[in-house]
Amino acid sequence: MHDRLANLLGATALNVADLVAEEQRRASDLGDSASAALLTLHEFPGSAVTTLGRYIGLSQPAAARMVDGLVQRGLVERRAGLGRAVAVHLTAQGRRTVDRLLEDRGGVLGPLVAGLDAEERVALEALLEKLLHAVYAKTGRAERVPDDALGELLCRLCDRAACIREGASCPVTQAGRLAAEGGALEGSSHA
Repeated sequence: MHDRLANLLGATALNVADLVAEEQRRASDLGDSASAALLTLHEFPGSAVTTLGRYIGLSQPAAARMVDGLVQRGLVERRAGLGRAVAVHLTAQGRRTVDRLLEDRGGVLGPLVAGLDAEERVALEALLEKLLHAVYAKTGRAERVPDDALGELLCRLCDRAACIREGASCPVTQAGRLAAEGGALEGSSHA
């Protein structure tokens, strides 16, 4: 059976992702993983390389190579961490790059929802939160990241500050907490 709604969702999701990725490549020559790493370090400064890799879905060796490249570009620096761990921090240039990535991402996404009236925006926001709960339930990726970053892997290129503005909670983090507590996720076939 062919479902028009599911097809429209798929086409929209794919094209929005392509638009964001295209703008990100235009704005900087960073790949998705490097951009995600910078945004993650913006949210979780001082992450160890291994932890950073888990946040963005990379193995430790791949994460170490990516951090090497970011260090060479002057976007991050390594500092002493806890014990033998090495903490990774954004440099001033890295923070400027994060600001540009988020601004450019907003420049792509903002116009896509600008044509919606206030009621449509509220309805779409609620529906997208519900869909993110379902995505979380379907992927089951929470086991790969620490509890303090449940939403990072699914929200690799997220503007977290925008998501939690005005007291809202991150729907992916909320889904992770519900799953960890054994609660049912809306939209989950596992509930």
